Amino acid sequence: MKKALVISGGGSKGAFAGGVAEYLIRKQGKEYDIFVGTSTGSLLIPQLALNKIEKLHYAYTNVNQRSVFNVNPFVVRKKGNREYVTINYITTLFQFIRSKRTFGESKNLRKTIAKNFSRASFEMLIKTNKEVIVSVSNLSKNRVEYKSLHDYDYESFLDWIWMSCNYIPFMSLVTKNGYEYGDGGLGSVVPIREAIRRGAKEVDVIILESENMEHNKVLGKNPFSLMIGIFGFVLDQIEYHNISEGILAAKHNDVQLNLYYTPTTLTENSLIFNKARMTQWWQEGFDYAHEKFNSLSSPLPQKRESF
Repeated sequence: MKKALVISGGGSKGAFAGGVAEYLIRKQGKEYDIFVGTSTGSLLIPQLALNKIEKLHYAYTNVNQRSVFNVNPFVVRKKGNREYVTINYITTLFQFIRSKRTFGESKNLRKTIAKNFSRASFEMLIKTNKEVIVSVSNLSKNRVEYKSLHDYDYESFLDWIWMSCNYIPFMSLVTKNGYEYGDGGLGSVVPIREAIRRGAKEVDVIILESENMEHNKVLGKNPFSLMIGIFGFVLDQIEYHNISEGILAAKHNDVQLNLYYTPTTLTENSLIFNKARMTQWWQEGFDYAHEKFNSLSSPLPQKRESF
């Protein structure tokens, strides 16, 4: 029976998914045949497929804005105890002058991906029977595409991972094979159906949103900030649709579906990469998975390995 791990998009909240996945793999002994990811999920799954959790933990707890953006379109501001993102107008003007179509560029992320997922790791993964699939949005053809590790060479697969993460119009719009691509989350935030389509009969799904929103979102006071909020709303609706479709597909195909939401709203601004917070979220993900598995028997808490 094939088992799959699916990880949704969610930017910096991917650290929480890393903690959940660590518990599932290391403490529950879960072994997966299929790994499917969108956006930050696509960054996580190659290392999880190789069981390189220490390396993944280091990457997710040491990333910062420079690791992602070569042209950063955002400024982080605070309102009380809450952080929110607004547009960097100087950067935006610079992009307009250069006749660019996006507010920022994420070429540094492509370098970061290559740094953390080497050619040797790629070749090691190719030799396994595991399927590693990332979702991308083909904006030229107005459709979502799923790219499997076994169908591409090293550099091309790194490109697909990078494109899966590019949150348009704030990150790079990439042309490949004559088509323009962006974040897989623009069409498939939680790609449950793809895992089922590939034959999975048990699917663990890590969803980087809380099941119920606990407070009102802070909307921007200018058109650019408001646009960020609207994009978040659209992605939330896509996510809800993906989950509903996935549940129906699971019932129709007699698939066991296990959903792991974040217990609280971690952040409203998943493009803020803060080492202390992401370290905390990783631990929270691990603790949440432990509690979910052991809520009935209530044993003594298990400890994470120190990396």
